[in-house]
Amino acid sequence: MKTDIELQYYFDPLCGWCYASAPALAGLAENFSGQLKMFPSGLFVGGRPISSISDHAWRNDQRIQALTGQRFSEDYLQNVLLAPNGVFDSGPATRALTALGEHDAMLEPRFLHAIQIARYLKGRDTSNIQEVVTVAVQVAAEHDIELTAGTFAERLRNDSALQERTLERMEDTQRQMNILGIRGVPQLVALINGEARVLSGEALYHGPAHLIAALDELCADA
Repeated sequence: MKTDIELQYYFDPLCGWCYASAPALAGLAENFSGQLKMFPSGLFVGGRPISSISDHAWRNDQRIQALTGQRFSEDYLQNVLLAPNGVFDSGPATRALTALGEHDAMLEPRFLHAIQIARYLKGRDTSNIQEVVTVAVQVAAEHDIELTAGTFAERLRNDSALQERTLERMEDTQRQMNILGIRGVPQLVALINGEARVLSGEALYHGPAHLIAALDELCADA
């Protein structure tokens, strides 16, 4: 019998552990492009001062780096976490991801990876709409989709329909997480022949080959 599989990736654009799972997600996007669905959780949507979480975030990021090898740069520390009057808000990136997905769903994991690199390696403030727009326009262009920066920025700020669709996605994600009994992100759920299997978090932090092997094992047992 042919195995039917759908992969559901639960995440937030400002989640350091989601950045740790980026290599594995890239492997999924390459090998399961038509079966991968992105579920934004809204975990960090809603502006708060970056100063209120900067010390905790940096300690956590250093732990992630030690455990997974994903690098967090000095530029990120200085320009993002220690930025005067900085804000911590994944709303703009989540709306941008939703808008890009309306062009092509496979832009979503690629944009997520690009926005993580912009933040954690290049030290760009991805809570800032203009920075988010710069990344979105570049990702779209790499896939032959032309976006106008000014128009896209206006959409992220004022498009109520886009805001509503993004909110609906986050609410659906939270409902699904409650149904499955999962907490926190990242999470990967494999629907194999309609049966949900939650993969352990460990499977996400050892690269694509490790994760794809775990999926192959689940499919073989189905």
